[in-house]
Amino acid sequence: MKTLKTIPVLLLFVLASCSSVRVNSDYDKKANFDGYKSYAYLKSAVDKVEISDLDKKRILHSIDDTMATKGFAKSETPDLLVSIFTKENQRVDIYNHNGFGWGMGLGNPYMGLGYNSTYVTPEGTLYIDLIDAKTKELVWQGEGSGYLTKNTEEKDARIKEFVDKILAQYPPQKK
Repeated sequence: MKTLKTIPVLLLFVLASCSSVRVNSDYDKKANFDGYKSYAYLKSAVDKVEISDLDKKRILHSIDDTMATKGFAKSETPDLLVSIFTKENQRVDIYNHNGFGWGMGLGNPYMGLGYNSTYVTPEGTLYIDLIDAKTKELVWQGEGSGYLTKNTEEKDARIKEFVDKILAQYPPQKK
């Protein structure tokens, strides 16, 4: 009976781990982040991103929203240039089900000590690069990885989650 009570908790943990965005960032320790107040997109880099134009718009709108909350303004003469890059791959999870048991499979009874289940999930990584507009040098890079969705209704929220969690690490907290 105790096992049945832990199954919902385990299922909740598995679902929560699937929905999270894992983030990381790196930065130039010599950069003066206090001097950056405006931004513009590096059009040549944004145009090269190989995703749908709709998803690209979602990412750029989310970046605009987040940068505005951080006090940045879009400008024709920016302090920072924003570039994005994406990668997609398939995440393969294999679960080993141990234990002795019996059951039916395709009409045939079986007995065994265990079996494996394989789940394939599309996973993407979004990189956001911030480049000093004067020196043209990369000063900060953030990346976020997590599952992707094909559900149109969920895409806006999912992309916003990626962008918000990545840019939450900007500006870097120098130690």
